[in-house]
Formats: sequence, structure tokens, C-alpha cells
Amino acid sequence: MDSTELLPIGRRVAYWRGRRKLSQQVLADRLGKSKSWVDKVERGVRSLDKVSTLQDIAAVLRIDTSVLLGRDVQPVGVAERVEGVERIRVALSTYEIALERPSTRRPVLPPDGLVREVAHAWTTFQRARHPQVVDLVPQLVADAQRTHARDPEAGRVPLVEAYRVTASLLVKLGAPDVAWLAVDRAMIAATGDRVLVAAAAVQLGQVLRASGRARVAKSVMLAAAYRIAPPVIEFGTPSELSLCGTLLVQAALAAAGQGDDRAAVELIDEAAEMAARVGDGHDHHRTGFGPTAVELARVSVALELGEAREITAWHERVTTRDGWRWLPAEHRAAYLIDVARAYLQADDPVTAGRVLMEADQIAPAEIRHRPASRDVLAQVVRDPAAPTTLTQLADTLGVG
Repeated sequence: MDSTELLPIGRRVAYWRGRRKLSQQVLADRLGKSKSWVDKVERGVRSLDKVSTLQDIAAVLRIDTSVLLGRDVQPVGVAERVEGVERIRVALSTYEIALERPSTRRPVLPPDGLVREVAHAWTTFQRARHPQVVDLVPQLVADAQRTHARDPEAGRVPLVEAYRVTASLLVKLGAPDVAWLAVDRAMIAATGDRVLVAAAAVQLGQVLRASGRARVAKSVMLAAAYRIAPPVIEFGTPSELSLCGTLLVQAALAAAGQGDDRAAVELIDEAAEMAARVGDGHDHHRTGFGPTAVELARVSVALELGEAREITAWHERVTTRDGWRWLPAEHRAAYLIDVARAYLQADDPVTAGRVLMEADQIAPAEIRHRPASRDVLAQVVRDPAAPTTLTQLADTLGVG
């Protein structure tokens, strides 16, 4: 057993901060917190009871959340996830086009063939079949790079989309550092096209927030949103409004992460106005943007702001809307995991367990392959009243 595993969680934060050669002030700045907050955490004066906060700290310290929790042994599924992330990292780190050394004799896909490959990857991701997407992405990235090299104009959009779905997957898998490689490539490839830039910026916001850079995320998301925003909302196209509204939602989540409740609520309200004009049942630029998606985001914002008790009533309303059934399985399951966190904060682990079981029925991979979800599952099964089904799942996954 590693000696750090015996330390209180605050001491483990201090230990890894020292290993990364970060001062308390630098760690605080990257988390969007005060130096005093970090000092209290490290001294054990302030507890770390929010999974999102643990994830933010782990992301900044470049370690897995399980290390902060003192669980260094890799449970079932974690080794596969790590291996999958590494394969994607290798694919993103292969500069065969720039170095003019193609590593395969696979023929270059025509642009329309690449478009179909990208669409398949996105559909598989939205169905929350994450292991399958892990298998698809390395070859998809290589194909997209080759097609773009041969036909830069026709290959540009699918190249950006390939990087976008890769970044979204890596954020899910708890690898924001690798996701940064993908989203940075997407932004560079999109430069000069305001629509492509806005689309890539959606994943940029996800990566920045997952990396604990909420302050930067809010600033960048607002800049991207207002760049794509129509001069008059009433005349905006559904595509423009979907991108702008989604970016405002990202900005709202970043503001909530900073504890800026006023800005978070105002940004969500602004996004809601745009969503009302788009309507439910659409998926412009793979955003799923619409009134129901914005209301789900409103719940997530409230969770970030620590308003867990208000969430339960909102949750019951939003999941009875027609738009709920039209959202991708990945989106619905991810939302339910957030709601389970809210019930945990409200000291209702039984309902949290029920919500987790619902998420598992919709998209099992969201529970089994996301580090954030496994952390929530671990908290739920600590309660003696946890559903047997979840306890068995936790045992299978080595979580608890």
C-alpha cells in the first residue's frame, strides 16, 4: 500500500500539489477558488464532499480521482479505460501527414465516406456506447487527417467533427489533458469559419471546465457565443441559435463552478430564450439544444451552486416533457447522474440510488466507464439502504 493512501484527503491534496510544484495560490487560481479555501482543505478544516470538486482538483493535479480518495488499485474496467485513452493519445500524437510518412496502406477515404464515418462515431457516442467509440476514434482521426490533407476544402468539416467527438469522449473518460489535444486541433482547423469555430468551442468549454479552468471557460464561451449570435434573435437561424445557446449554457456552468450564481442564472435565462425559438427534437451541430436541454442545464447549474434541495422539484417536471424522450441516451443518462449527486447532497441516498438505476437502464456505459459516475455509485452504495442491484454492480466494478 502506498503511504499516501493512509493520509487524510486534504493531506493527499497537499502531497500531490507539492509533487506538481504548484503553490497554494496557483492551485486556487486554477480551481477558481481562494488561497484560503485551498489551505483549509489541506488542513482538513474544510471537507471535500462534492464529487465535482474532487474531479476538478484531480484534473488540475493530473491524477485520477481515485488517487485522491485513496483507492490506487485499478478496479474492473479502469484498466480498459486507461488503455483506450492511451490508444487515442497515440493516434493524436502521430504526425504522419506533417512528417510525410503515412503509417498504413489504407486508402484515403473520399470526403463523403469520411462524413459517414464521423456521423457513425457521433451516433455511437450519443447512444452512450463508449467502448465502441474508443475503438472507432483512433482510425477515425487518422482517416480524417488523410482526407483533409488530400482535399482541404471538402475534408475540413469532417476533420473538425472527428476532433469534436474525440474530445467529448475523452472528457467522459476523465482524460481532459488528452481531450485538450483534440479540441486544440479542432479549433485550429476551424479557424476562419465562424460556424465551425462555434461548434468546436462547445467541446473547448467542456475541456476547460473538466480541467478546472472555470474562469477561462466562462470568458472564452461568452466570446464564442456572441461571435456566432445573430444580430437580432428573432431572425437567427436554428443552427446559429443552437450553437450560441449551447455556448451560453457552457458559460453558465462555468459561472456556477466559480460560485457566481447571478451570472449563471442570467446566462441560462438567455439560453432559454433562444431555445424557445429552436424547439425540442433537433440536434443542430450535435448540440441537442432546445427548451428541455436548457432546463436540464438549469438543474446542473443549481447543483454546482449547491442548491440541491431545489433540484428535486425541477427534476420531476423536466423529465415529464416530451423533449426528454427526444434527447440522446448519453445526454439523459449524464443528466441523471448529476441528479443522483444532488440527492446525495440533499441526504437522500435512496432516491439517488433509484435515479442511478434509471441512468443505468438508459445507458449502462455511463455508469460503467465514466470515472465521475463511478464516484457517485461509490457514495450511493455506502448507504445500508442502497438497492441490491446497485450494490452488486458496485461489487462487479470494484467500486465502493
